[in-house]
Amino acid sequence: MGNELVWLAFLALFLTLLVLDLSVLHREATEMSVRQALFWTLIWVSVALSFTGAVYGLYEHRWLSFDPGPGVESGADAVVQFVTGYLLEWSLSVDNIFVIALIFTYLKIPVQYQYRVLFWGIVGAIVLRGLMIAMGTALVHQFDWMFYVFGAILLLSALRMLKEDPAEGDLSNNASVRLVRRFVPVTPELHGSHFFVRQQGRWIATPLFVALNIVNITDVVFAVDSIPAIIAVTRDPFLVFSSNAFAILGLRSLYFAVVGLMQMFRYIKYSLVFILAFVGFKMIFMNHFHVPNLVSLGIIIVALLIGVLVSMLSSKTGAAAGHGTETR
Repeated sequence: MGNELVWLAFLALFLTLLVLDLSVLHREATEMSVRQALFWTLIWVSVALSFTGAVYGLYEHRWLSFDPGPGVESGADAVVQFVTGYLLEWSLSVDNIFVIALIFTYLKIPVQYQYRVLFWGIVGAIVLRGLMIAMGTALVHQFDWMFYVFGAILLLSALRMLKEDPAEGDLSNNASVRLVRRFVPVTPELHGSHFFVRQQGRWIATPLFVALNIVNITDVVFAVDSIPAIIAVTRDPFLVFSSNAFAILGLRSLYFAVVGLMQMFRYIKYSLVFILAFVGFKMIFMNHFHVPNLVSLGIIIVALLIGVLVSMLSSKTGAAAGHGTETR
């Protein structure tokens, strides 16, 4: 009964934060500046890190008679696994953001309505990811060789990310776009922040609804990479789900921050490639060579910092070079 109570309490907390975000903090459809996006990104990261206090109490002191899952030795170990999983999912969301930006551009969704699409996209994503996490952890518990399969998926994902440039994507022939428009009649124009409008006695979807569905489909595709990645960090279902949930919760503000600073952090992609490859190899060789969770966390943080620093230095060098070649 203790575990069920903890799960219900967490879901209640998560839903409360979602409702607070939409109904109180961002009720009006307005454009979010980069400064505001960075502020709210910091807020959501702080909320996630604050949750580590509850994680420590649950796993160290067995609050609410909680029974931890496999591979967690202490409350401190649970906190390290949670933070590592959260940071991993949060960083992998960056690549997802580039694709979402393409979706909004192709469907001509104004910036002031993008936050609404992202909010409801998060609601769908948390449900779909919950199902995928349950399936993934069940497979790993049942079949040890699934670690090799998941590790191979991550390595292939790293290679795909290295070869592809999200900025050059063309969504006109995207399967997700064609699938939605095939089964749902869609108006050619927006109708404010509405997903559906009534025309000639029937309900018709707006481009906002098309964007919402494609965002959800895209998140499922990216979850094929991210779920195996976090299972390589921890097999405890609650840590997997809660770290995913908090990473998704901050995705909306992170989206506007990354889009606004996209040029500044253009080399972060290579950090993500390295992280995926590292976690993939870790999963493949985990039965032969154990990498401590604290070491994994350190490697992920260093990889992200290197990507950010190289991007910032490159931007400054490019700006200086451009200034030096100005003609008068």
